[in-house]
Amino acid sequence: MASKCDECVNYEYDEDYESYVCLANLDEDDMAKFISGNYNECPFYRPGDEYTIVRKQN
Repeated sequence: MASKCDECVNYEYDEDYESYVCLANLDEDDMAKFISGNYNECPFYRPGDEYTIVRKQN
């Protein structure tokens, strides 16, 4: 999952924490699964590729 997080639009650098954080709106259960790594595939993953929209227009 870590490699997917690197490509996710919700995964951004937080200057206050000086680390990358997930900006998805997680409830308590989802946060526990996220931290423990119990997601087979993250339901909050969205590709952070800014060219995705451009490719769809072609």
